[in-house]
Amino acid sequence: MNPLQRRRLLGCAAAAALLPAAWPAFAADPWPSRPIKWVLPYLAGTGPDITARILAEAVSPLLGQPVVIENRAGAGGNIGARLVAKSPPDGYTWIYSAAPMAANMRMYKVPGYDALKDFRHVMRLTTSDIVLIVNPDSGIRTLDDLVARARANPGKLNYASGGVGTPSHLGVELLLNAVDAQATHVPYKGASELVNAVLGNQVSFGTPIFSVAFTQIQAGKLKALAVAGSARNPLLPEVPTLAELGVRGVDLTSWGGVSVPAGTPDAIVARIRSAFESALKQPAVALALVERGGQVSPQGPEAYARGFTQEIALTEAMMKRAGLEPQ
Repeated sequence: MNPLQRRRLLGCAAAAALLPAAWPAFAADPWPSRPIKWVLPYLAGTGPDITARILAEAVSPLLGQPVVIENRAGAGGNIGARLVAKSPPDGYTWIYSAAPMAANMRMYKVPGYDALKDFRHVMRLTTSDIVLIVNPDSGIRTLDDLVARARANPGKLNYASGGVGTPSHLGVELLLNAVDAQATHVPYKGASELVNAVLGNQVSFGTPIFSVAFTQIQAGKLKALAVAGSARNPLLPEVPTLAELGVRGVDLTSWGGVSVPAGTPDAIVARIRSAFESALKQPAVALALVERGGQVSPQGPEAYARGFTQEIALTEAMMKRAGLEPQ
């Protein structure tokens, strides 16, 4: 080996010795370095979709990357949940996780995912009441009117829900059980279709989440008979709760938040949570959510995860009371 070759070889060896220390600084992929996909397992225009789009717009500048909404509706939300459960745990795929995602663990024999094991539940974002609505042209003015008509025509009245296993479905089944009446369930793909069915007199009544129905109620196109929350909704203070009307045990609130695939690193989860916490504190964001009937009610990862466990147990108990079997 001549002296020139020797110097070249030693130079290469010296450079190689430096690589382990220097390489991470260049190879690291600082998160996020590309757009993030937020999967909505519901149709566009539904309450969760509206909420997610408001929040996506708010968190995008905080993370420095676009947060893109992708609607993957179907099978009561199971299609979107399966997609995210199988996605890489790299922080670039989120799911708008809501109450049906937990309820489906009991409503379906094979949901295709485990709501407790396949996800890290980052935080709860909002809650929304369930509201009992009818078309004003129906002649039904009160809950007593609806119950009387249902009892006089067993099984002939039909009601719309946002899908099997949703709070709008279980809530009506509990209500019918409590008042000893019957009606036929007509599941739709989401709350928007539910509302349209009531507006078009395709069904006798329905129970959407408040955020989707509020505009039509406010305009007088829908009649709100009651809310299924623990207290009256501040946007419709004249509408009583079911409990006030004598129907106990039907205290339902829909909730939603953000979750990621199990295995997503702690640092990324913390960054996502921080961005949403900052977004929810922005007055314009909070106002936009409230004006659409949502209520800002953040919960951290531990409390949010417990909420899934509680919802699964609650769904199982409600199904037994309502006489429902998994499908």
